[in-house]
Amino acid sequence: MPARLSPHTCTEEVSACGSTLFILELEAPRLSSGPVLDHFDRISPADVDRLLRAGKPTTCPLDPCPSWLIRACPDKVRAPLGDIINLSLGTGTFPGELKEAVVRPLLKKTSLDPLDLSNYRPVSNLPFLGKVIERAVAEQLGRFLDETSALDPFQSGFRAGHGTETALVALTDDLRRQLDRGGSGLLILLDLSAAFDMVDHELLDHRLADVGIQGTVLQWLRSFLSGRGQRVALGGELSSHHSLVCGVPQGAILSPMLFNIFMRPLAQLVRSFGLGCHQYADDTQLYLLMDGHPDSAPDTLIRCLEAVAGWLRGSRLKLNPSKTEVLWLGRDDMGLRGQLPSLAGVQLVPAPSVKSLGVIFDTSLSMEAQIAAITKVAFFHLRQAKQLAPYLSRPDLATVIHATVTSRLDYCNSLYVGLPLRLTQKLQRVQNATARLLTGSSLRDHIHPVLYQLHWLPVEYRIRFKVLVLTFKALHGLGPSYLWDRLSWYAPQRNLRSSNKNILKVPGHREVRLASTRARAFSAAAPTWWNALSQETRALQDLTSFRRACKTELFHQAFG
Repeated sequence: MPARLSPHTCTEEVSACGSTLFILELEAPRLSSGPVLDHFDRISPADVDRLLRAGKPTTCPLDPCPSWLIRACPDKVRAPLGDIINLSLGTGTFPGELKEAVVRPLLKKTSLDPLDLSNYRPVSNLPFLGKVIERAVAEQLGRFLDETSALDPFQSGFRAGHGTETALVALTDDLRRQLDRGGSGLLILLDLSAAFDMVDHELLDHRLADVGIQGTVLQWLRSFLSGRGQRVALGGELSSHHSLVCGVPQGAILSPMLFNIFMRPLAQLVRSFGLGCHQYADDTQLYLLMDGHPDSAPDTLIRCLEAVAGWLRGSRLKLNPSKTEVLWLGRDDMGLRGQLPSLAGVQLVPAPSVKSLGVIFDTSLSMEAQIAAITKVAFFHLRQAKQLAPYLSRPDLATVIHATVTSRLDYCNSLYVGLPLRLTQKLQRVQNATARLLTGSSLRDHIHPVLYQLHWLPVEYRIRFKVLVLTFKALHGLGPSYLWDRLSWYAPQRNLRSSNKNILKVPGHREVRLASTRARAFSAAAPTWWNALSQETRALQDLTSFRRACKTELFHQAFG
């Protein structure tokens, strides 16, 4: 949880012009005082087989042969592929022939004007062999970053055990606990334009060195980023070659990891001012927790926003202040509405609701707008699936329903903990209609036997299952540390029987005052539900075994 309004002394350089920051960072010494990664380990023939199996069989028009053919003949390609990969890793050189991408423009929606280029989404396709080499590097680089904790702990993008849901769970938990204390909060969602395409290679080189990337590894990454280009494929034709001088390659395996390293200093800068910061790739959420309900913006916030704008300019990233969203959480926002500072020359104004990582939040975190949006879209897709049902087999219909309906019900559903019955019933009606369509049941059939037949947990228990899985991952080091920090094992003052039963400490009434907070905040609800599990289930150490046992317990509770 971030500190609240802690004093901070800001140097003039931090909030100065971006060019000054750019020069200062490049002139700083590049010596890492911690662990370093300066060479790659050679890969074995078994590693080559594993790398081939891990990749998706997508073929680029520039590939000399289909990727499925390479995967189908491991005995023939194992030795030459291993030699190519080890030569690349050993010399610190990425093959120049694999640096070109083929970009296909896809219309975002069929209803959009095809003559407007802004309505297209570029999809990049890279050579298959290049991705195999990338994956070998990504494994070793990712392992080094995890072992040294080099990435920011609150960066949730493209990291195992992390995701949009874990970031939003932690964010809402902080906000709910602050409101429970009688305080208020301010949430700011920064909007960046084409951030992945704007990464400055010289700055990235410096930030790689800061986390301990040196020697042959740094040389290889420089080679990987330099000399890149792309061609556009449209209507069976290829455009001329276009060179790329900045950005991380779209569609590359290493790009998210490199981007996380590039963005690492931003979160550290924000927290130095006492604000909280969660990131998912280029989606950055700043939040300030305040005691009481001030009628003017604290000086800390003003200086932080100036520093953030300066850092983004210095990092050659484009901030869209007009698209940056602000949400005030408290009893009254009228006093603060006209007192918020500006960001890059644009006055910030609180909105009645904001959308963060696909989830709609309002000023009371009621989730009503989110539930309404989900049910509307889900029923639309159910109507479409109903028209297709006569022409699809049951497995194919199940695939369509999962992709368009149930995946939406499950997305970030741990945020629906403790919702009023009227809201969970809306979600339950969607699930009921989905189950009836899949099984061919009529409205007169009781829904419980239908859900039981599909082995589907009802919505309420589905939410509880997600929270318990997140809790298990946090307790066993499979999730982000920022979730584990919200949990603690129960330590009785006397030696009781419960002391060795994997019980979590449930926050008391002095820590959490309101019943609504105890029901809805992750740090309060998760320990309560965890302790309600059987001792045998809590004692499990394997995630797969826990998921199976947990679902069985909840299934028995739901259906008897």
